[in-house]
Amino acid sequence: MPLMLPLPLFLTNGRVIDPSSGLDQIADVLIVDGKIAGVGKGLGKPDGAEVVHAKGLVVAPGLIDLHVHLREPGNEDVETVASGARAAVAGGFTAVCAMPNTDPPTDNQAAVGFIVKQAHQARAARVYPIAAISLGQEGKQLAEFGELVAAGAVAVSDDGKPVASSHLMRMALSYAQTFGIPVADHCEDPTLPRGVMHEGVVSARLGLRGIPAASEEIMVARDLLLAELTGGHVHLCHMSTRGSVDLIRRAKDKGVRVTAEVTPHHLTLTHEACDGYNTNAKMNPPLREAADVTALRAGLKDGTIDVIATDHAPHAYDAKEREFDDAPNGIIGLETALGLGLTELVAGGVLTVPELIDRMSTTPARVFNLPGGTLAPGAVADVVVFHPELKWKVDPTKFHSKSRNTPYAGRELLGRVMRTVVGGATVYDGREQ
Repeated sequence: MPLMLPLPLFLTNGRVIDPSSGLDQIADVLIVDGKIAGVGKGLGKPDGAEVVHAKGLVVAPGLIDLHVHLREPGNEDVETVASGARAAVAGGFTAVCAMPNTDPPTDNQAAVGFIVKQAHQARAARVYPIAAISLGQEGKQLAEFGELVAAGAVAVSDDGKPVASSHLMRMALSYAQTFGIPVADHCEDPTLPRGVMHEGVVSARLGLRGIPAASEEIMVARDLLLAELTGGHVHLCHMSTRGSVDLIRRAKDKGVRVTAEVTPHHLTLTHEACDGYNTNAKMNPPLREAADVTALRAGLKDGTIDVIATDHAPHAYDAKEREFDDAPNGIIGLETALGLGLTELVAGGVLTVPELIDRMSTTPARVFNLPGGTLAPGAVADVVVFHPELKWKVDPTKFHSKSRNTPYAGRELLGRVMRTVVGGATVYDGREQ
């Protein structure tokens, strides 16, 4: 983060989209002292302000990613808090939430404080730690939520591992209410045989062990029942099946406090991408079927699924260059998420541009109670400026992330980030790339 307040910034004549107020018009945005000072037409430009001519560009609240893996501490060779924060702003994200499955896990005050300090020194995207639900992420004993929140944690999760114990999950949902934080769960039944991709015709053809949709849906159903029982806020990570969408929709109709996320890859790829034993298509939960993609898109459109989150998961090149069974799960996503959203969802007729910004900025801020997600006067000046129609080709060698594990290499996408502003300071300038 900047150590001193930046000069005023005047973004003029852009298409200003702010889902928090329903604004979508050609207007100016004035930023002073790190805050939004005004939005509208005919705003006065302060002396000494930097002027950004935004004609033909979208000016919106900065994107917020509720689910990333930054690998520090423990695996700094594939990502650090700093490199992840730089990748984030290159993708238009002004804030990301870091999952706790580091080495050691983020299950104590010192670990949370370390991530906060590393993010501050990076001076790129804001990084909000998500702390572990259980000590050591072992699923046996609750971590001390109060101390973790006091140190800067915005949610708790054992992501990377499901919370197998229903008793522990019930306790977590009850305890978390005291601190007003959500409990984010990786929904996977650990008692079912472990597979390496979706269980279906493709896994049968490739001779690989499959993961049935029921593995996710069993835990989704359990978590929804426990959220209803406790009144706690459960946040369901990286939903992948049509059955999960149906369960969440019914729970929301009953008033259960549930929010859910979906990744760009589960919205744009199917298990067919694993053909040829493509390890860059190996992830957990696995890529599913076309009918699941259709249901996920419909759920995102109607609000059953609240947000798009990348599940950014960096891995070293040699780790992915293994046999499919042995390769790790996950892909990186911070630098391709906006482009995939504009190309597949907006150009594909699923969402409008304001709806996409809502699912990637305004609603994530609300779900985890974070600053940002709005251009309201007085709000923190976290802003993204992007060209919605400019085409570019995904070249992993140019990524700001330390890792390159993406199934989208060579893909042409719409939407180029031109400027990312955090706290009123420009932390990424797409014109210089």
